[in-house]
Amino acid sequence: MQVDLYNLDPLLQLLGLGVLVAGVPLAWFWRRNRHALPAQRLKALTLLTLVLTFELVMVGAFTRLTDSGLGCPDWPGCYGSATPMGAQAHISAAQTAMPTGPVTHGKAWVEMVHRYMATGVGVLIVTLCVMTWRQRRRDPALAVNPAWPTLTVLWVCLQGAFGAFTVTMKLFPLIVTLHLLLALGLLSLLTAQAVRYDGWQSVALPGSARKLLWLAFVALWIQMALGGWVSTNYAVLACNGFPACNGQWWPDFQTAGFALWRELGHGSDGQVLPFAALTSIHVVHRSMAWAVLALLLGLGWRLGKVPGLARPAKALLALAGLQFLTGLSNVVLDWPLLSAVLHTAGAAALVIVLTWALALSRRAGSSDLPAPTPFDSRPLA
Repeated sequence: MQVDLYNLDPLLQLLGLGVLVAGVPLAWFWRRNRHALPAQRLKALTLLTLVLTFELVMVGAFTRLTDSGLGCPDWPGCYGSATPMGAQAHISAAQTAMPTGPVTHGKAWVEMVHRYMATGVGVLIVTLCVMTWRQRRRDPALAVNPAWPTLTVLWVCLQGAFGAFTVTMKLFPLIVTLHLLLALGLLSLLTAQAVRYDGWQSVALPGSARKLLWLAFVALWIQMALGGWVSTNYAVLACNGFPACNGQWWPDFQTAGFALWRELGHGSDGQVLPFAALTSIHVVHRSMAWAVLALLLGLGWRLGKVPGLARPAKALLALAGLQFLTGLSNVVLDWPLLSAVLHTAGAAALVIVLTWALALSRRAGSSDLPAPTPFDSRPLA
């Protein structure tokens, strides 16, 4: 059955659904913070958006892990409809032709719920941007420069575009991996903005500790890219056993799996990707995990000795342990859904914690306030 990859007919309906999805948390936010100061309201809205974005990342992981990414094979709707209810005939025909295929009624709903939530988060981010600009005109000393929520709006638009490409390019591994990384980057942007509303005095870190923090942050992003590459190439079960892989410490290594521009399951030459290439993808991610785990544990121990950073240090150590356990269970328990979703959630939480620690700290020896940044970091009056 031929399906138009892009069908904009239901776009306005989807935007309306996104407004309704965002309306519930916005109504709760306004009721809870109606008597708060403007800067406090902005902080609360930023935190609310951060929490819902984190949940969206988990729903996105669930969508990917249940093979629901093509539950609706067009964008932005489902067979040109705003909901799977309007596409039941098309979905039934696809499910009858391929009962275990990518299009089923259940998978269509999972995919569309993910899109509704993404649209709702987009509405929240636009609302946050508008409110920040309005308040900045009234209070030039506002803790967050409106350029940052504006960047966040542009970022979420780019994220939405990659969400569309994920569907229309049929789960192209590079596109899906970038879609994941952009979602994690959105968490980092929102976390940095939330921290700036606290009227904080930044914590001085020795130069070596500050460098270790940045090193761990960069290493985490490399590891998340490798993890995304494992997941989007369905290479999680390419290694049987732990710590060895298929009975070998270093199986036959093939670089074909690391070609970036290629279709799912195929090499850059169009040939079917050999199993050894999937094994290589898995082994590289697993090997890098040991180095990143050591970095995170060392950083958590180091930050735990710094007054003012005990909370992020404890969170860092707990999340490092969670990542090890969920990563291990993915291999030895044959990729259970709960563990796989938690593994993505742990990575997202690590992004938040490391961004939190970076935003709270500065290199020792600088002035009492942080060096000039794109944020206006002066305490609130």
